[in-house]
Amino acid sequence: MDIELLEARARIIQGVRAFFDRKGYLETDTPLLAPRLIPETCLELFETCRLAPEGSARQNQAYWLIPSPELWMKKLIAKHRRSIYQICRCFRNGESSGHLHSPEFTMLEYYTMNAGYLESLALTEELFDFLLERGLSGGENNALRPPFIRVSMDEAFRRWAGFSLREKAAEGKEALAAEARRLGINAGTGLGMEALYDLIFIHQVEPNLPKEKPTVLTDYPDFVPCLAKKGKESGVVERWELYINGIELANCYSEETDPEEVRRYFETEGKSKTESALVPHSIDYDYWKIFLPLTGPEGRELPFPRCSGAALGMDRLIMAFMGRSAIDSVLPFPME
Repeated sequence: MDIELLEARARIIQGVRAFFDRKGYLETDTPLLAPRLIPETCLELFETCRLAPEGSARQNQAYWLIPSPELWMKKLIAKHRRSIYQICRCFRNGESSGHLHSPEFTMLEYYTMNAGYLESLALTEELFDFLLERGLSGGENNALRPPFIRVSMDEAFRRWAGFSLREKAAEGKEALAAEARRLGINAGTGLGMEALYDLIFIHQVEPNLPKEKPTVLTDYPDFVPCLAKKGKESGVVERWELYINGIELANCYSEETDPEEVRRYFETEGKSKTESALVPHSIDYDYWKIFLPLTGPEGRELPFPRCSGAALGMDRLIMAFMGRSAIDSVLPFPME
């Protein structure tokens, strides 16, 4: 990476910090190693070991490099109830290096109190405006300028796959499998709803997303497991993802704060993760307890605050703002 690009990278990161600092968000700094994690079946991890000091009674202990700071940041929210943000290194195993992925990457994660997913979307548009107004784009400004294109996931499937995802999902997995076959997608046999949805989305919907402006897909189907609140309409959750030039950049939820819902998610996803993980990890099965109400002044119960969190890939953001097409072009030391 030449010095001009290194300086541009630094300015964009500084600009992101300036934006959230001016908004009154608290910057946090949390561990990169965790003894237990949130189960996410779509991710593989890096494992390491904390060696016991020689002569101590302590046993060697397994740790995992975090795929996201979410684990720690929500614990801070439970205790301090503040809007917070963090720019940190994250790690995901089994991913290629070069064009769009890096096993080690930089994440921006931000949580807003008393907000839902649409407020987080408006905040993200504000962030883009702020960075553009500071002249931090080396590419075409108009291509990144908000407002973003907004399309519900159901409408995206109608436009680019030719059917209503909500209607076909209500009919069951055989209806989705039939649509996959109609589109010439090899769906094999025995796939569940989530796998069929992923196949159609990856092969038919995602490649056809608009390229002229950032595009946000909203209201994801509720059969895709995540820690998002149920939507006002049946069958969806309050979630969006942001795409630039057809590349996923950010993922956001209205955070699920019901402790029983979180507990059920961990039980279900924990079982799937244990069965499927190439790198098994310990799961924080007590995590749901951070969502229990706290006892406040005069003995009043204070529930976990309504909030929305977004995770944004900083390297991909820098790539977009610098008009580059490959992530390794904006990394100071790309992985081989």
